[in-house]
Amino acid sequence: MAPVVGEELKKNALIALIFGVIGVFLYTAWRFESAFAVGAIVALIHDVLISLGVFVLLGRELSLPMVGAILAVAGYSINDTIVIFDRIRETFRGGLHGNKKEAMNLAINQTLSRTLMTSATTFLAVLVLFLFGGRVINDFALILLIGIAVGTYSSIFIASPIALLVGGRKK
Repeated sequence: MAPVVGEELKKNALIALIFGVIGVFLYTAWRFESAFAVGAIVALIHDVLISLGVFVLLGRELSLPMVGAILAVAGYSINDTIVIFDRIRETFRGGLHGNKKEAMNLAINQTLSRTLMTSATTFLAVLVLFLFGGRVINDFALILLIGIAVGTYSSIFIASPIALLVGGRKK
């Protein structure tokens, strides 16, 4: 009976992740524009796949709690991306800058220290869990560590450039 319940829970978690991605796309497209939504989704999928890939390459076993960790990584990633996108939108609205590329670059530079400090403090807290939390929480903390590092990278170097590429370089 347990394998049947486990398979059903994994299926439901995958469905929840798919609906979550659709919800993130719709929210981001509504709040910003569709180009930003595409960038956010690409970064989100990147973060989930890289986190899972590294976890599996390290020889760890995927389980139901790891699905929860992946959902936490997705939430962390999209939050960081939305903060950067919000600053980009404020820069666009200011009308002080020539083109989208320059405005995005300025906005990313303005949020860079906040993004790195938030990620570093979260990473340190999860690192303590990983090192001293015991065997039960070790895999969960490992996925979070990978996800924080990858999510920070993708928020800066993947989401915004994809949004720029999809949205064009119009003034």
